[in-house]
Amino acid sequence: MQTRSRSAAMFITVMAGLGLTVLAKGALGTHPLHHFQFLCLMLLAMLTSRLKVRLPGLTGNMSVNLPFLFLAIVQLSLIEAALVAFASTLVQSLPRGGKPLKLVQILFNVSTLTTATGFAYLVCHSLVWRQGSNGPLSLILAAGTYFFVNTLPVATIICLTEGAKLARTWLTIIHLSFPYYVAGTGISSMVSGHGRYMAWALPLAVLPVMFGIYRSYRVYFGDSALTSSDRGSDTPALVRQKAAGAV
Repeated sequence: MQTRSRSAAMFITVMAGLGLTVLAKGALGTHPLHHFQFLCLMLLAMLTSRLKVRLPGLTGNMSVNLPFLFLAIVQLSLIEAALVAFASTLVQSLPRGGKPLKLVQILFNVSTLTTATGFAYLVCHSLVWRQGSNGPLSLILAAGTYFFVNTLPVATIICLTEGAKLARTWLTIIHLSFPYYVAGTGISSMVSGHGRYMAWALPLAVLPVMFGIYRSYRVYFGDSALTSSDRGSDTPALVRQKAAGAV
């Protein structure tokens, strides 16, 4: 147990370093700012981050803010997209029902999603530079990068804290969350296709769709869809990680 705890602490430190690197790169770079789009997407991502579904068999949950994170990656600068991910993940990680804050969990969640956003942004916009356009291929590859950089650390921390098998845990996360990623990528592609400087009504129109997906997951998973904070349960694991906003 002590060995696993030390390994988990080292891994969380690495993820925190990667997250800080993404924020620093975005802050030091020269990028155009998109004040209206930035505020709109941040508010929508924060709002939908509280719609969480517990993934059965895993100490984690999934929120439905993914399309807004993808839109931030496509539409905004690196620092803006990273801040959208940072803020929405922070809100997502806040406990319900007066439960105490778990700072280690929040640190890992925020670091992982910020890192995933940074890598996805670099993939997306490097392809834009090469192709001269922001086509569907760049979004698809960015979504795949986000999926990989998000889900693998989640599976790793579960493995380190609970002794689960990495491959089996990762495959379970992929199996449960892949349809949601496909839906999120499709929705983001349709919205972003209306132009780089899109009307505020377009991302707002995504809200009912994401709420419908949230309700479908809750109904499909039944009682297991309740998050740990909803049930008032607690486990001795070092980190109870959300599997995306998430996975």
